[in-house]
Formats: sequence, structure tokens, C-alpha cells
Amino acid sequence: MVNALTAYALLWLLVGAERGYELWLSARNARWAKERGGVEEGAGHYPAMVLLHLLMPAACFAEVILLDRSAQGITAAVAVAVIGFSMALRYWAIHTLGPYWNTRVIVVPNAPPVATGPYRWVRHPNYVAVMFETLALPLAHSAWVTALIFTALQIQMLRVRIRSEEAALERHCGYGTTLGSTPRFVPHRSRGRR
Repeated sequence: MVNALTAYALLWLLVGAERGYELWLSARNARWAKERGGVEEGAGHYPAMVLLHLLMPAACFAEVILLDRSAQGITAAVAVAVIGFSMALRYWAIHTLGPYWNTRVIVVPNAPPVATGPYRWVRHPNYVAVMFETLALPLAHSAWVTALIFTALQIQMLRVRIRSEEAALERHCGYGTTLGSTPRFVPHRSRGRR
């Protein structure tokens, strides 16, 4: 039988493999966008974002091992379900954006903003998924200090990222006209009933 710490390590290995795939897809999509005149903006915050994502698993394991945290059945089960939901939401967003999706802010001038799939209800479904994962991945093994600290750091990072991304999309693609009335993170009840 696999113990809880080994299961947690396997979960992180799966997440790492998934992130590796995302980086490959992002590089491919960035090349596609640049071949079509894509413009990168907000590159200054990208290294900090990468660092944040690299430090989180280390912080999770440090907390679990050094503070002798044990996985709590119900909390772990809920956290894993939330991780599954967030990955499904992320891949729905990635699929909807198609070649326009990547981990950097690269905008193809005059491309129409995407307003289908999850973007029909919220402007930033991928970042909703990121926030759920940032909270749930540490809690899958009771690393609640890491969950609190990295959720707070992620909120600050996303403030910078979203400001940069929305400004670039507005400057090059008329973003506000298409998605200006769409909520950023929490869908309205009446949204999508047109």
C-alpha cells in the first residue's frame, strides 16, 4: 500500500508532467503567434511568476516534512477533487484559446478576443483554475501555511499579470469592447443566456 507522502509525491509528479506539457505547448503557440506578428508585453513579471511556481512544491514538501504534517482524509479528498476541477477548467480554457494560449503575454494584433467556452462567463478562467490549484495542492497534504502564503503571493502576481494582459489585449485587439462587461472571475447568473 502506498503511504500518504508517496501518494502526495506522485500527485506532484503528475502536476510536474502536466506543467512540462504546458510549457511545450506554450513555446509552440508562442512561435505561432510571433509568426503572425505577435507582440510580447509584460515580460518583466514572467521570471517572478516562474519562480513562484517552482518554489511552491518545495515549500509544500518542506512544510509536510519539517512540520510533520499528515494528510487528513476529507481535506485531502476535497483538495484532490478541486485540483481535478481546476485542471479541467484550465484545459477547457487552453482548448478554447487554441494557438493563442501561452504562458507569456503574447498578443496577435487585431485578432478578435475569444469570448466562447469558459470565456463566455468569465474573462480569466485560467487564473481561476490557478487560484484553486494554489490553494488545493498544499492542502492535499495539510500544508496549510504554504497554502495561505502562496495564495497571497499568487493574488499579488495575478494582479500584475492581469493588468498587463488586459492592457495588451485592449491596445492590440479591442478587448474591452468584446469582454468589458464579462466578469473577471465569478460568473453572473444571467451571463450566457443570450
